[in-house]
Amino acid sequence: MTDDDEAEREPVGQRPEDEPGQGVVTAFGRQLKLLRTRAGLERPEFGKLVGYAAQSVASFEQGRRIPPPRFIDKADDVLDAGGMLKVLKEEVARAQYPAFFRDAARLEASALAMYVYAAHAVPGLLQTEEYARAVFRMQRPLLDDAVIEQRLESRLARQQIFGRRPAPLLSFIIEEVVLRKPIGGWDVLRSQLEQILLVGQERNVEIQVMPTEREDHAGLGGPFNLIDAANGQRIAYTEVQDDSRLYTGTGKVRELEARYGILRSQALTPSESMAFVEKLLGER
Repeated sequence: MTDDDEAEREPVGQRPEDEPGQGVVTAFGRQLKLLRTRAGLERPEFGKLVGYAAQSVASFEQGRRIPPPRFIDKADDVLDAGGMLKVLKEEVARAQYPAFFRDAARLEASALAMYVYAAHAVPGLLQTEEYARAVFRMQRPLLDDAVIEQRLESRLARQQIFGRRPAPLLSFIIEEVVLRKPIGGWDVLRSQLEQILLVGQERNVEIQVMPTEREDHAGLGGPFNLIDAANGQRIAYTEVQDDSRLYTGTGKVRELEARYGILRSQALTPSESMAFVEKLLGER
């Protein structure tokens, strides 16, 4: 077995100790409380200084909510922590994602290019807030409302990639059946289709639809992503039933590169795809 083969088989994101309320989030909360009490500040007083309610401060200190970067920066300054809180900001940010997705989220945030094949739902980077909330509400076992809102905030934050400069190349191939699923209801689907049309107008974005009637189909193995990392390395990512894998070995990556190229040739062109989405909107 080669080193590449070992790399290809190694699962990622299996760190349940870093789930919200544990791991780095708990450590941050304890450190925050220690610094606040050392400064002689009660939660309401401290909350006013950082611009957050006392209840939110309590949630951060108890590890029940993941603090946003702006809170960490402000808290570090107000408590004169000398960077003691800021140094944890990156790890705390990673904890906002489910364990199985954290490594992929880190790569995505600085990617030079991404190639996404979606077979079950609209890709997270393209989802509207209403569509994303419906997706999380359908997850089984059921997620707590607080977890849904936290994951929703994290998913929408990922869409900052569209405003990055220089702009990354973003390519999406979406199964036709995905665009016909009324996840969240017909009004939610309609808004989602409008969002796809809007994003598809960006010069660095290509969206293609894979028609259901195609006899030849290279994607029967399931959805996957290709990520061109900031260091120039191409990495493949697959996910099924909350089990994810990152592949760095050249064999697996080249296999999925070839598969994506074939899918591109089998799908509608970007202009044909936008016309198809407009046609679906006309049917609603």
